[in-house]
Amino acid sequence: MLVDSHCHLDRIDLKPYGGDLNLAVQAATERGVSKMLCIGIDLNNAPTVVGIAERFPHIYASVGVHPLDISDEVCSVQTLSELADHPKVVAIGETGLDYYYSSDRKEDQQRSFAQHLQVSAACGKPTIVHTREAREDTLAIIAEHGSPQVGGVLHCFTESWEMAEAAMAMGYYISFSGIITFKNADELREVVRRVPIERLLVETDSPYLAPVPYRGKKNEPKYVVEVAECVAELKGLSYQDVLRHTTQNFERLFPLAK
Repeated sequence: MLVDSHCHLDRIDLKPYGGDLNLAVQAATERGVSKMLCIGIDLNNAPTVVGIAERFPHIYASVGVHPLDISDEVCSVQTLSELADHPKVVAIGETGLDYYYSSDRKEDQQRSFAQHLQVSAACGKPTIVHTREAREDTLAIIAEHGSPQVGGVLHCFTESWEMAEAAMAMGYYISFSGIITFKNADELREVVRRVPIERLLVETDSPYLAPVPYRGKKNEPKYVVEVAECVAELKGLSYQDVLRHTTQNFERLFPLAK
C-alpha cells in the first residue's frame, strides 16, 4: 500500500488515457497506490475535487483556498466550514503563505491562512499548508491559530530542517515530493534523512514536479513510487518499510481516510 498524499487530479494530463480519469487512477493503482488525496485550491474547484472523491472509494478530498488563488471574493469561515462538512473531505487546504510569488498580498494571505486553521481546529480536519519564503510567519500563524491535537502537514516541503523540526513540535507532518530526486536538491535530501519516518509523507503534487526519471513530463499519482523509493534509499530503509510507515502516517493524520 502506498498513498499519494497530495495530488491535483482535476489538473493532470489525461491525454495518454484518452481523457479518462478512471484509466489514470487505474495506472496508479496497478503500481500499488492504494489511496490519493485530491486537493482543493479555491472555491471554484471545490465541487470538482469533492466530485472526484465521490466517484472513487479510495480517493479523498480537501477544500481550501491556495495563497496564490486568493481573490477579492472572500472565503469566509462559514463558507469554508460548509465546504468541509462532507464525508469525503478529510482536510482543510491547501492554504498557507507564498511570499515568493506574491509578496504584495501578505496580509490577505495571513488572514486567509488563519481562517483555514480556525476551521481546521473547529471541525477536527487537519490543515494542508503551502509555504514558500515565509518561514517565520507560517510557524507563527500555526502557533497562534492552529490546533496541535488536529495538526496538519507542510506539503511539498523545500524548507530547512529547523522549520521542519518546529512544525513537527506543533503536531505537523512533513511531506516530500519528486523534488527530492532532483540533482540540485542535496540540502533537501539531508532534511529527508533527518525527519523521523514516523512523521513523513510522500506525494506527487501532480501534475507538477515529476520525479527523476520523468522530470520534464507531466506528473501523475503513479509516480509517487519514485518518491518513496528515493526516501527508502536516503533513510536506509526497505521500500516496503517506507510504504508501511507513510501509509500509517497518512491514516493517523487523516483518520477519516482509513
